[in-house]
Amino acid sequence: MASYKAMAPGVEVNGETVLSVVNGMGMFKSKALDALSAAGIKSPAAGNWYPQQAWLDAFKKLSSMVGNGTLNMIGRAIPQNAKFPPEIDGIEKALAAIDVAYHMNHRGGEIGHYTFQKTGEGSSKVVCTNPYPCAFDRGIIEAMSARFRNRASNVVVRHDDSAPCREKGADSCTYLVTW
Repeated sequence: MASYKAMAPGVEVNGETVLSVVNGMGMFKSKALDALSAAGIKSPAAGNWYPQQAWLDAFKKLSSMVGNGTLNMIGRAIPQNAKFPPEIDGIEKALAAIDVAYHMNHRGGEIGHYTFQKTGEGSSKVVCTNPYPCAFDRGIIEAMSARFRNRASNVVVRHDDSAPCREKGADSCTYLVTW
């Protein structure tokens, strides 16, 4: 599966997710709304559901306009204002919760996963099997790690270049996280 291609035809994404990306675009917000409108999502609103493929079409157009740095910034904005249950009190639980949140914000068929695996003391990997671009997923992982890290630790998130990559047509990307 390549980036920007829904895994199933009936999948939908909620308006809250769409709006968090639009609002994460800062001064490019109007471009985001134009891209959404061109893809058939006019006036996105919280509480509504939209076809994921239309959302991905708009997201692809935005990515070509703003580049990977902005996609990373948008990904980092996704979890910044989200509410989390009190039991999420560290990096490992936070990274494992990405998949739960992902499934709460999509519906209607197979959407993929964010698979967390602890690889050692202070290290893990997250495999992203979904239709979103690499830089966006990395931003989400970076923001979750930063938000829930031990304040004394430094977090490093890096793309595992020895693993498959969606930018090269693979089904997933893998990120290595150390703290």
